Amino acid sequence: MGDRGANNHSETSDFILVGFRVRPELHVLLFLLFLLVYTAILLGNLGMLAIITTDPRLNTPMYFFLGNLSFVDLFYSSVIAPKAMTNFWSESKSISFAGCVAQLFLFALFIVTEGFLLAAMAYDRFAAICNPLLYSAQMSPRLCAQLVAASYLCGCVASVLQTSMTFSVPFCASRAVDHFYCDTRPLQRLSCSGLFIQKMVSFSLSGIIILPTIIVILVSYVYIVSTVLRIPSAEGRRKAFSTCSSHLGVVGVLYGAVFFMYLTPDRFPELSKFASLCYSLVTPMLNPLIYSLRNKDVKEALRRLIEKKSALL
Repeated sequence: MGDRGANNHSETSDFILVGFRVRPELHVLLFLLFLLVYTAILLGNLGMLAIITTDPRLNTPMYFFLGNLSFVDLFYSSVIAPKAMTNFWSESKSISFAGCVAQLFLFALFIVTEGFLLAAMAYDRFAAICNPLLYSAQMSPRLCAQLVAASYLCGCVASVLQTSMTFSVPFCASRAVDHFYCDTRPLQRLSCSGLFIQKMVSFSLSGIIILPTIIVILVSYVYIVSTVLRIPSAEGRRKAFSTCSSHLGVVGVLYGAVFFMYLTPDRFPELSKFASLCYSLVTPMLNPLIYSLRNKDVKEALRRLIEKKSALL
């Protein structure tokens, strides 16, 4: 009875987010770093959404997907960054049980959705470069909406499965989550029971999510590279590669960090935290910079938006 009571108590108690194991005086530096990165995320992604939604010239499949990518980046970074910054100044560093469940659910929802959105963007580039004459008919508004809706649906299903499996086990007396947000692996370390089934489900789920999207991206770019190399003019090849290199850079950073975090043995908690930083904060910060600085259409749309605002003042 006592053990059951302890388990019930642990299941309804707050968790403690340990965060980074650094000297206390470095917490101010980390807070400022997180604040700087999160501010860049807000400005960059809100700016991209404003540009894409207000400029009719960007009413194309590519920018439709890019707008959804900015939306997802904005929200999943907001699930993590504010709480992490608060904990740099908090003595308790606590998060409620419900808050931990919500944080894991929302983060899993948006990060999985982002993976499928990147696969949809790769398919869009494949259609634009390999079948330019059929592009408008192939990437119809209906298909684009369906691809985005399917991305969110896959994210929701994966999130429900991941969250329910993570919190279906009893937690021990220790409530210290060795991470800066509630994630599956750090929470599993607190379990009192065997985790073979949960770990296999988590590993399989990660593989089911990561491998198909990676395959779609790789196959799309094999065809893209093959097509681009057949373009006779050097300027045409440069323009085509420039369009795709931004997307490949984003994919490389995101999937490299996610692969290390979820498909490798859980032996290096501190390295896992830095890998988590890459896809939870660094990628959402870099996405709008990469797509805006390397994209002539976005830069011209930003110029038009600034001129329009200036004219109204």
